[in-house]
Amino acid sequence: MSENEEYLRLASADNFRDVAGTGYATADGGRLRTGVFYRSNDLRLTDADHGLLEGIGLRAVIDLRSPAEIALHPDPDVPGAEALHFDAIGIPMERIAALTSRADAVAIMEEVYRAFVTHPKSLAAFGAVLRQLATGGPQLFHCSAGKDRTGWVAALLLHVAGVDDATIEADYLLTNARTAASRARAEAEIARHLGPDAVDVFEPTLVVDVGYLRAAAATITEVHGDRASYLRDGLGLDDATLDALRGLLRTS
Repeated sequence: MSENEEYLRLASADNFRDVAGTGYATADGGRLRTGVFYRSNDLRLTDADHGLLEGIGLRAVIDLRSPAEIALHPDPDVPGAEALHFDAIGIPMERIAALTSRADAVAIMEEVYRAFVTHPKSLAAFGAVLRQLATGGPQLFHCSAGKDRTGWVAALLLHVAGVDDATIEADYLLTNARTAASRARAEAEIARHLGPDAVDVFEPTLVVDVGYLRAAAATITEVHGDRASYLRDGLGLDDATLDALRGLLRTS
């Protein structure tokens, strides 16, 4: 595939994409393999997109949402794919509802990302997800917006595969471009219910920002020293699991 080609797009899940992009380069001159792992926002799919998703031949659909989120919008059944659930901590909606400033919204988002590194519930969920992915592709993982919990798993996978941080951050930021239309609809709803000024207050919770990713990275340094130790000691991943992920993700 060329850099301008898309592997697959789903109109009704605008943040659905291949974790490998179009075959990202690794820092040591290798390339990633497409068609192994997919990431997405929640799967409120049209019939046409459901058919496209079924055609991938997924082995599993991994849901990172809370039980309350799932109850609002359950995943559709995807024939041949095992439905798995690993509850990672997302944005605390009860605190979002009480926001009064943009700075507070940014602070909450950074707190969410730090919890990816420190909270036992998130550590258990992310470790379990990566062990499941190591069993082989193709698999799909998702949360609600496909940006934070999903974005963190994707960033870890790219790191394990040997992709450099600049590419990881660029891939992470693709969410903002891919979800522009759905984000505009959310902002319109905020403006309608809470007034136009509220859009600026809530906007940091609707996007990804490298500052969030770097807040998690800084916490890894503080708590574990480096990502290798976070993967091993925080997420409980052994060398066999990490080697399996590399073998799945890389063409060489």
